[in-house]
Amino acid sequence: MSEYAESVDIAQQLIRFDTSNDGREVIEQPAAEYVMELLKEVGLQPEIYGPTAGRPSVVVRIPGKNRGIDVDETTGERRGGVVIHGHLDVVPAVAEDWSVDPFGGVIKDGMLWGRGAVDMKNMCAMILTAVRDIARTGYVPPRDLIIAMFADEEAGGKQGCQYLVKNHAHLFDGATHAISEVGGYNTYVNGKRVYLIQTGEKALTWYRFTAEGRAGHGSQINNDNAVVKMARVMNAIGSEPWPLVLTETVRTLLAGTAKIAGLPFDPNDEDSLNALVDALGPAKAYVGATLRTGANLTSMNGGYMANVIPQTVTGTVDVRAIPGTEAQVAARIEELAEGVEIEKLHDDSGFESPTTGSFVSAMKDALEVNDPEAIALPYLLSAGTDNKSLGKLGILGYGFSPVQLPEGFDFPAMFHGIDERVPVASLPFGTRVLRDFIDRL
Repeated sequence: MSEYAESVDIAQQLIRFDTSNDGREVIEQPAAEYVMELLKEVGLQPEIYGPTAGRPSVVVRIPGKNRGIDVDETTGERRGGVVIHGHLDVVPAVAEDWSVDPFGGVIKDGMLWGRGAVDMKNMCAMILTAVRDIARTGYVPPRDLIIAMFADEEAGGKQGCQYLVKNHAHLFDGATHAISEVGGYNTYVNGKRVYLIQTGEKALTWYRFTAEGRAGHGSQINNDNAVVKMARVMNAIGSEPWPLVLTETVRTLLAGTAKIAGLPFDPNDEDSLNALVDALGPAKAYVGATLRTGANLTSMNGGYMANVIPQTVTGTVDVRAIPGTEAQVAARIEELAEGVEIEKLHDDSGFESPTTGSFVSAMKDALEVNDPEAIALPYLLSAGTDNKSLGKLGILGYGFSPVQLPEGFDFPAMFHGIDERVPVASLPFGTRVLRDFIDRL
Protein backbone atom coordinates (compact mmCIF):
# COMPACT_ATOMS: atom_id res chain seq x y z
CA MET A 1 0.00 0.00 0.00
CA SER A 2 1.19 3.50 -0.82
CA GLU A 3 2.08 6.10 1.75
CA TYR A 4 -1.02 7.60 3.38
CA ALA A 5 -3.29 5.03 1.72
CA GLU A 6 -5.42 5.06 4.87
CA SER A 7 -6.76 8.42 3.70
CA VAL A 8 -8.82 6.52 1.12
CA ASP A 9 -10.20 4.08 3.71
CA ILE A 10 -11.14 6.91 6.06
CA ALA A 11 -12.83 8.86 3.28
CA GLN A 12 -14.86 5.79 2.31
CA GLN A 13 -16.03 5.29 5.88
CA LEU A 14 -16.97 8.96 6.26
CA ILE A 15 -19.01 8.90 3.04
CA ARG A 16 -20.92 5.85 4.34
CA PHE A 17 -22.30 7.97 7.18
CA ASP A 18 -25.35 9.74 5.76
CA THR A 19 -24.77 13.17 7.24
CA SER A 20 -27.19 14.98 4.92
CA ASN A 21 -28.03 18.35 6.42
CA ASP A 22 -31.75 18.12 5.78
CA GLY A 23 -33.35 19.20 9.03
CA ARG A 24 -32.86 16.04 11.07
CA GLU A 25 -31.89 16.49 14.71
CA VAL A 26 -29.10 13.90 14.54
CA ILE A 27 -26.90 14.44 11.53
CA GLU A 28 -23.17 14.45 12.22
CA GLN A 29 -23.16 12.43 15.45
CA PRO A 30 -22.24 8.96 14.05
CA ALA A 31 -19.51 10.44 11.87
CA ALA A 32 -18.23 12.55 14.77
CA GLU A 33 -18.04 9.47 16.98
CA TYR A 34 -15.97 7.74 14.26
CA VAL A 35 -13.63 10.75 14.13
CA MET A 36 -13.29 10.66 17.92
CA GLU A 37 -12.29 6.98 17.74
CA LEU A 38 -9.66 7.66 15.07
CA LEU A 39 -8.09 10.42 17.14
CA LYS A 40 -8.23 8.60 20.47
CA GLU A 41 -6.70 5.49 18.89
CA VAL A 42 -3.43 7.39 18.37
CA GLY A 43 -3.36 8.91 21.85
CA LEU A 44 -5.02 12.27 21.21
CA GLN A 45 -7.72 13.71 23.45
CA PRO A 46 -10.40 15.29 21.25
CA GLU A 47 -13.49 16.95 22.69
CA ILE A 48 -17.00 17.44 21.40
CA TYR A 49 -18.85 20.77 21.41
CA GLY A 50 -22.28 21.66 20.11
CA PRO A 51 -25.67 23.12 20.92
CA THR A 52 -27.25 19.64 21.02
CA ALA A 53 -25.95 16.11 21.44
CA GLY A 54 -26.83 15.28 17.85
CA ARG A 55 -24.95 18.19 16.24
CA PRO A 56 -21.38 17.78 17.53
CA SER A 57 -18.18 19.41 16.36
CA VAL A 58 -14.91 17.63 17.19
CA VAL A 59 -11.87 19.67 18.24
CA VAL A 60 -8.37 18.69 19.33
CA ARG A 61 -5.26 20.83 19.84
CA ILE A 62 -1.78 19.52 19.09
CA PRO A 63 0.81 21.69 20.87
CA GLY A 64 3.64 23.02 18.73
CA LYS A 65 7.20 24.03 19.48
CA ASN A 66 6.30 27.71 19.32
CA ARG A 67 3.25 28.35 21.52
CA GLY A 68 3.08 32.13 21.08
CA ILE A 69 2.43 34.63 18.32
CA ASP A 70 5.42 35.99 16.42
CA VAL A 71 5.44 39.12 14.28
CA ASP A 72 7.65 39.31 11.22
CA GLU A 73 9.59 42.55 11.59
CA THR A 74 9.82 43.00 7.83
CA THR A 75 6.29 42.18 6.69
CA GLY A 76 4.31 42.61 9.91
CA GLU A 77 2.82 39.14 9.46
CA ARG A 78 1.49 37.63 12.68
CA ARG A 79 2.27 33.93 13.02
CA GLY A 80 0.60 31.78 15.65
CA GLY A 81 -1.45 28.61 15.80
CA VAL A 82 -3.14 27.20 12.71
CA VAL A 83 -6.74 25.94 12.56
CA ILE A 84 -7.07 23.03 10.11
CA HIS A 85 -10.75 22.34 9.73
CA GLY A 86 -13.36 20.42 7.80
CA HIS A 87 -17.08 19.81 8.09
CA LEU A 88 -18.84 16.48 8.45
CA ASP A 89 -22.25 17.40 7.06
CA VAL A 90 -23.17 17.19 3.39
CA VAL A 91 -26.02 18.37 1.20
CA PRO A 92 -28.71 15.75 0.50
CA ALA A 93 -28.46 13.38 -2.47
CA VAL A 94 -31.34 11.82 -4.41
CA ALA A 95 -30.20 8.22 -4.91
CA GLU A 96 -32.34 7.74 -8.04
CA ASP A 97 -30.33 10.43 -9.82
CA TRP A 98 -26.97 8.78 -9.17
CA SER A 99 -25.25 5.93 -11.02
CA VAL A 100 -23.91 4.61 -7.69
CA ASP A 101 -25.11 4.59 -4.08
CA PRO A 102 -24.32 8.16 -2.96
CA PHE A 103 -23.53 6.86 0.52
CA GLY A 104 -21.71 3.69 -0.52
CA GLY A 105 -18.16 5.02 -0.68
CA VAL A 106 -17.78 3.21 -4.00
CA ILE A 107 -14.43 3.03 -5.79
CA LYS A 108 -14.56 2.52 -9.55
CA ASP A 109 -12.69 3.83 -12.59
CA GLY A 110 -9.96 5.13 -10.30
CA MET A 111 -12.42 7.43 -8.55
CA LEU A 112 -13.95 7.56 -5.08
CA TRP A 113 -17.67 8.23 -5.51
CA GLY A 114 -20.21 9.52 -3.05
CA ARG A 115 -21.79 12.54 -1.42
CA GLY A 116 -18.93 14.31 0.31
CA ALA A 117 -16.17 12.86 -1.89
CA VAL A 118 -15.34 16.47 -2.80
CA ASP A 119 -17.35 18.52 -0.30
CA MET A 120 -15.61 17.72 1.92
CA LYS A 121 -15.01 14.28 3.39
CA ASN A 122 -11.96 13.85 1.16
CA MET A 123 -10.26 16.74 2.97
CA CYS A 124 -11.49 15.51 6.35
CA ALA A 125 -9.86 12.15 5.60
CA MET A 126 -6.60 13.80 4.54
CA ILE A 127 -6.54 15.90 7.70
CA LEU A 128 -7.22 12.88 9.92
CA THR A 129 -4.56 10.79 8.16
CA ALA A 130 -1.95 13.52 8.55
CA VAL A 131 -2.88 14.05 12.21
CA ARG A 132 -2.76 10.32 12.96
CA ASP A 133 0.71 10.17 11.40
CA ILE A 134 1.84 13.09 13.54
CA ALA A 135 0.49 11.47 16.71
CA ARG A 136 1.94 8.02 15.96
CA THR A 137 5.43 9.35 15.32
CA GLY A 138 5.47 11.82 18.23
CA TYR A 139 6.21 14.65 15.82
CA VAL A 140 5.92 18.15 17.31
CA PRO A 141 4.75 20.68 14.70
CA PRO A 142 6.36 24.12 14.51
CA ARG A 143 3.15 25.75 15.79
CA ASP A 144 -0.02 24.72 17.56
CA LEU A 145 -2.48 22.88 15.35
CA ILE A 146 -6.17 23.20 16.19
CA ILE A 147 -7.89 20.37 14.33
CA ALA A 148 -11.65 20.82 13.97
CA MET A 149 -14.39 18.83 12.28
CA PHE A 150 -17.38 21.18 12.33
CA ALA A 151 -21.09 20.48 12.13
CA ASP A 152 -23.71 22.34 10.09
CA GLU A 153 -21.48 24.08 7.51
CA GLU A 154 -23.88 23.40 4.66
CA ALA A 155 -26.63 25.37 6.43
CA GLY A 156 -24.41 28.32 7.34
CA GLY A 157 -22.70 26.91 10.44
CA LYS A 158 -25.01 28.26 13.13
CA GLN A 159 -24.86 24.94 14.99
CA GLY A 160 -21.22 24.37 14.10
CA CYS A 161 -18.38 26.83 13.65
CA GLN A 162 -20.51 29.88 14.44
CA TYR A 163 -21.62 28.26 17.68
CA LEU A 164 -18.05 27.52 18.73
CA VAL A 165 -16.81 30.99 17.84
CA LYS A 166 -19.58 32.56 19.94
CA ASN A 167 -19.54 30.16 22.89
CA HIS A 168 -16.11 28.50 22.95
CA ALA A 169 -13.76 31.05 21.42
CA HIS A 170 -11.01 29.91 23.80
CA LEU A 171 -10.56 26.83 21.63
CA PHE A 172 -8.91 29.06 19.03
CA ASP A 173 -6.70 31.08 21.38
CA GLY A 174 -3.39 31.99 19.78
CA ALA A 175 -4.51 31.04 16.26
CA THR A 176 -3.71 33.47 13.46
CA HIS A 177 -4.40 31.39 10.34
CA ALA A 178 -6.78 28.69 9.14
CA ILE A 179 -7.03 26.35 6.17
CA SER A 180 -10.02 24.42 4.89
CA GLU A 181 -11.83 23.52 1.66
CA VAL A 182 -12.25 24.87 -1.87
CA GLY A 183 -8.64 25.65 -2.62
CA GLY A 184 -5.44 23.81 -3.45
CA TYR A 185 -6.97 21.96 -6.40
CA ASN A 186 -5.48 22.27 -9.86
CA THR A 187 -6.77 23.22 -13.26
CA TYR A 188 -4.86 23.45 -16.53
CA VAL A 189 -3.86 26.64 -18.32
CA ASN A 190 -2.07 26.28 -21.64
CA GLY A 191 -1.21 22.69 -20.69
CA LYS A 192 0.34 23.67 -17.34
CA ARG A 193 -0.94 22.54 -13.93
CA VAL A 194 -2.13 25.60 -12.03
CA TYR A 195 -3.12 25.13 -8.39
CA LEU A 196 -5.59 27.68 -7.05
CA ILE A 197 -5.06 28.67 -3.43
CA GLN A 198 -8.20 30.27 -2.09
CA THR A 199 -7.23 33.52 -0.34
CA GLY A 200 -10.64 35.18 -0.01
CA GLU A 201 -14.39 34.77 -0.21
CA LYS A 202 -17.28 36.85 -1.45
CA ALA A 203 -19.82 37.99 1.11
CA LEU A 204 -22.89 35.84 1.64
CA THR A 205 -26.37 37.21 2.37
CA TRP A 206 -29.61 35.26 2.09
CA TYR A 207 -32.67 37.51 1.89
CA ARG A 208 -36.32 36.73 2.36
CA PHE A 209 -38.84 39.25 1.03
CA THR A 210 -42.51 39.35 1.99
CA ALA A 211 -45.14 41.17 -0.05
CA GLU A 212 -48.58 41.84 1.42
CA GLY A 213 -51.66 42.64 -0.63
CA ARG A 214 -55.42 42.21 -0.76
CA ALA A 215 -56.67 38.66 -1.18
CA GLY A 216 -59.51 38.16 -3.61
CA HIS A 217 -61.14 36.35 -6.50
CA GLY A 218 -59.10 36.02 -9.66
CA SER A 219 -61.96 37.40 -11.75
CA GLN A 220 -62.00 40.81 -10.03
CA ILE A 221 -59.87 43.92 -10.45
CA ASN A 222 -57.13 43.98 -7.83
CA ASN A 223 -54.71 46.91 -7.63
CA ASP A 224 -53.10 45.62 -4.44
CA ASN A 225 -51.78 42.28 -5.71
CA ALA A 226 -48.98 40.73 -3.64
CA VAL A 227 -47.84 38.58 -6.57
CA VAL A 228 -47.34 41.68 -8.72
CA LYS A 229 -45.35 43.38 -5.96
CA MET A 230 -43.09 40.39 -5.46
CA ALA A 231 -42.64 39.82 -9.20
CA ARG A 232 -41.54 43.44 -9.61
CA VAL A 233 -38.96 43.16 -6.83
CA MET A 234 -37.62 39.82 -8.00
CA ASN A 235 -37.35 41.03 -11.58
CA ALA A 236 -35.54 44.18 -10.47
CA ILE A 237 -32.99 42.28 -8.41
CA GLY A 238 -32.51 39.56 -11.00
CA SER A 239 -31.94 42.16 -13.74
CA GLU A 240 -29.61 44.46 -11.79
CA PRO A 241 -26.39 45.12 -13.79
CA TRP A 242 -23.87 44.86 -10.96
CA PRO A 243 -20.64 46.72 -11.85
CA LEU A 244 -17.31 45.09 -12.60
CA VAL A 245 -15.12 45.16 -9.45
CA LEU A 246 -11.71 43.44 -9.50
CA THR A 247 -10.21 42.88 -6.07
CA GLU A 248 -6.47 42.56 -5.57
CA THR A 249 -6.81 38.78 -5.38
CA VAL A 250 -8.67 38.60 -8.69
CA ARG A 251 -6.19 40.94 -10.37
CA THR A 252 -3.28 38.80 -9.21
CA LEU A 253 -4.98 35.63 -10.48
CA LEU A 254 -5.85 37.06 -13.89
CA ALA A 255 -2.43 38.63 -14.36
CA GLY A 256 -0.80 35.29 -13.58
CA THR A 257 -3.18 33.47 -15.90
CA ALA A 258 -2.41 35.95 -18.69
CA LYS A 259 1.30 35.27 -18.36
CA ILE A 260 0.84 31.48 -18.52
CA ALA A 261 -1.72 31.57 -21.33
CA GLY A 262 0.05 34.24 -23.37
CA LEU A 263 -3.05 36.44 -23.36
CA PRO A 264 -3.45 40.16 -22.67
CA PHE A 265 -4.75 41.37 -19.33
CA ASP A 266 -6.75 44.57 -19.53
CA PRO A 267 -8.75 45.14 -16.31
CA ASN A 268 -11.07 47.51 -18.17
CA ASP A 269 -11.81 45.23 -21.13
CA GLU A 270 -14.48 42.63 -20.41
CA ASP A 271 -13.53 40.62 -23.51
CA SER A 272 -9.98 40.34 -22.19
CA LEU A 273 -11.22 39.32 -18.75
CA ASN A 274 -13.64 36.74 -20.14
CA ALA A 275 -10.88 35.19 -22.24
CA LEU A 276 -8.70 34.80 -19.14
CA VAL A 277 -11.57 33.29 -17.17
CA ASP A 278 -12.16 30.81 -20.00
CA ALA A 279 -8.46 29.93 -20.04
CA LEU A 280 -8.83 28.58 -16.49
CA GLY A 281 -10.92 25.65 -17.75
CA PRO A 282 -13.45 24.17 -15.31
CA ALA A 283 -12.29 26.58 -12.59
CA LYS A 284 -14.06 29.35 -14.48
CA ALA A 285 -17.28 28.31 -12.73
CA TYR A 286 -15.92 29.83 -9.52
CA VAL A 287 -13.59 32.47 -10.93
CA GLY A 288 -16.11 33.93 -13.37
CA ALA A 289 -18.45 34.72 -10.49
CA THR A 290 -15.82 36.81 -8.69
CA LEU A 291 -15.67 39.70 -11.14
CA ARG A 292 -18.85 41.31 -9.85
CA THR A 293 -21.55 40.93 -7.21
CA GLY A 294 -24.13 38.22 -7.94
CA ALA A 295 -27.77 38.01 -6.90
CA ASN A 296 -29.62 34.81 -7.73
CA LEU A 297 -33.37 34.38 -7.22
CA THR A 298 -33.94 31.11 -5.39
CA SER A 299 -37.65 30.88 -4.61
CA MET A 300 -41.03 32.61 -4.82
CA ASN A 301 -44.02 31.22 -2.96
CA GLY A 302 -47.64 32.26 -2.54
CA GLY A 303 -51.15 31.27 -3.41
CA TYR A 304 -52.92 27.92 -3.46
CA MET A 305 -55.38 28.08 -6.39
CA ALA A 306 -55.25 29.55 -9.88
CA ASN A 307 -58.37 31.64 -9.26
CA VAL A 308 -57.40 33.01 -5.83
CA ILE A 309 -55.22 36.11 -5.41
CA PRO A 310 -53.09 35.48 -2.28
CA GLN A 311 -52.69 37.94 0.52
CA THR A 312 -49.00 37.10 1.11
CA VAL A 313 -46.14 36.16 -1.23
CA THR A 314 -42.56 35.44 -0.20
CA GLY A 315 -39.36 35.23 -2.17
CA THR A 316 -35.72 34.44 -1.41
CA VAL A 317 -32.53 35.71 -3.01
CA ASP A 318 -28.91 34.60 -2.59
CA VAL A 319 -26.63 37.66 -2.78
CA ARG A 320 -22.84 37.31 -3.02
CA ALA A 321 -21.18 40.71 -2.80
CA ILE A 322 -17.58 41.50 -3.68
CA PRO A 323 -15.56 41.94 -0.44
CA GLY A 324 -15.53 45.58 0.59
CA THR A 325 -18.78 46.44 -1.19
CA GLU A 326 -21.20 44.83 1.25
CA ALA A 327 -22.74 48.10 2.49
CA GLN A 328 -23.31 49.48 -1.01
CA VAL A 329 -24.84 46.22 -2.20
CA ALA A 330 -27.16 46.01 0.82
CA ALA A 331 -28.30 49.57 0.22
CA ARG A 332 -29.01 48.82 -3.44
CA ILE A 333 -30.99 45.68 -2.52
CA GLU A 334 -33.14 47.79 -0.19
CA GLU A 335 -33.80 50.26 -3.01
CA LEU A 336 -34.76 47.49 -5.42
CA ALA A 337 -37.02 45.85 -2.80
CA GLU A 338 -38.95 48.99 -1.95
CA GLY A 339 -42.52 48.17 -1.02
CA VAL A 340 -41.92 44.74 0.47
CA GLU A 341 -40.65 43.56 3.84
CA ILE A 342 -36.96 42.63 3.94
CA GLU A 343 -35.40 40.01 6.22
CA LYS A 344 -31.82 38.72 6.27
CA LEU A 345 -31.82 34.97 6.88
CA HIS A 346 -28.03 34.80 6.91
CA ASP A 347 -25.40 37.51 6.61
CA ASP A 348 -21.62 37.13 6.47
CA SER A 349 -19.11 39.66 5.18
CA GLY A 350 -16.56 38.70 2.58
CA PHE A 351 -12.83 38.79 3.17
CA GLU A 352 -9.46 38.80 1.46
CA SER A 353 -6.43 37.36 3.20
CA PRO A 354 -2.88 38.30 2.11
CA THR A 355 -1.71 36.58 -1.07
CA THR A 356 1.94 36.78 -0.03
CA GLY A 357 3.94 36.06 3.12
CA SER A 358 5.44 33.03 4.80
CA PHE A 359 2.10 31.27 5.37
CA VAL A 360 1.18 31.43 1.68
CA SER A 361 4.74 30.45 0.77
CA ALA A 362 4.41 27.34 2.93
CA MET A 363 1.39 26.26 0.86
CA LYS A 364 3.09 27.01 -2.45
CA ASP A 365 6.33 25.29 -1.46
CA ALA A 366 4.48 22.18 -0.26
CA LEU A 367 2.74 21.93 -3.63
CA GLU A 368 5.91 22.46 -5.64
CA VAL A 369 7.88 19.87 -3.67
CA ASN A 370 5.22 17.24 -4.32
CA ASP A 371 4.50 18.36 -7.88
CA PRO A 372 7.53 19.96 -9.58
CA GLU A 373 5.25 21.16 -12.38
CA ALA A 374 2.98 23.06 -10.01
CA ILE A 375 2.23 26.74 -10.50
CA ALA A 376 0.29 28.27 -7.60
CA LEU A 377 -1.98 31.30 -7.94
CA PRO A 378 -4.44 32.91 -5.49
CA TYR A 379 -8.13 33.16 -6.20
CA LEU A 380 -11.30 34.55 -4.66
CA LEU A 381 -14.05 32.04 -3.87
CA SER A 382 -17.55 32.95 -4.98
CA ALA A 383 -19.03 30.60 -2.36
CA GLY A 384 -18.40 30.51 1.41
CA THR A 385 -16.77 28.37 4.10
CA ASP A 386 -16.45 28.29 7.88
CA ASN A 387 -13.43 30.57 7.50
CA LYS A 388 -15.93 33.45 7.55
CA SER A 389 -16.84 32.66 11.14
CA LEU A 390 -13.24 32.18 12.24
CA GLY A 391 -12.45 35.54 10.69
CA LYS A 392 -14.53 37.17 13.43
CA LEU A 393 -11.74 36.12 15.79
CA GLY A 394 -9.13 37.78 13.58
CA ILE A 395 -8.03 34.48 12.05
CA LEU A 396 -6.94 34.73 8.40
CA GLY A 397 -8.67 32.08 6.32
CA TYR A 398 -7.43 30.14 3.30
CA GLY A 399 -8.78 27.34 1.14
CA PHE A 400 -6.11 24.65 0.89
CA SER A 401 -7.46 21.17 0.26
CA PRO A 402 -4.76 19.96 -2.12
CA VAL A 403 -5.70 17.45 -4.80
CA GLN A 404 -4.11 16.67 -8.16
CA LEU A 405 -6.65 16.29 -10.96
CA PRO A 406 -6.46 15.00 -14.54
CA GLU A 407 -6.92 17.47 -17.37
CA GLY A 408 -10.56 17.96 -18.30
CA PHE A 409 -11.94 16.86 -14.94
CA ASP A 410 -14.67 19.32 -13.95
CA PHE A 411 -13.88 19.59 -10.24
CA PRO A 412 -16.12 22.59 -9.41
CA ALA A 413 -19.11 20.72 -10.89
CA MET A 414 -18.62 18.00 -8.26
CA PHE A 415 -19.61 20.36 -5.42
CA HIS A 416 -23.23 19.48 -4.60
CA GLY A 417 -23.42 17.68 -7.95
CA ILE A 418 -24.78 14.30 -9.01
CA ASP A 419 -22.18 11.47 -9.11
CA GLU A 420 -19.78 13.51 -6.97
CA ARG A 421 -16.34 11.88 -7.15
CA VAL A 422 -12.61 12.49 -6.80
CA PRO A 423 -9.54 10.60 -8.07
CA VAL A 424 -8.47 8.01 -5.51
CA ALA A 425 -4.80 8.93 -6.00
CA SER A 426 -5.52 12.53 -5.05
CA LEU A 427 -6.09 11.63 -1.39
CA PRO A 428 -2.60 10.25 -0.60
CA PHE A 429 -1.18 13.10 -2.70
CA GLY A 430 -3.12 15.69 -0.75
CA THR A 431 -2.10 14.13 2.57
CA ARG A 432 1.59 14.34 1.59
CA VAL A 433 1.14 18.01 0.68
CA LEU A 434 -0.60 18.75 3.99
CA ARG A 435 2.16 17.03 5.97
CA ASP A 436 4.79 18.97 4.08
CA PHE A 437 2.86 22.19 4.64
CA ILE A 438 2.69 21.54 8.40
CA ASP A 439 6.45 21.04 8.46
CA ARG A 440 6.91 24.51 6.95
CA LEU A 441 4.69 26.47 9.39
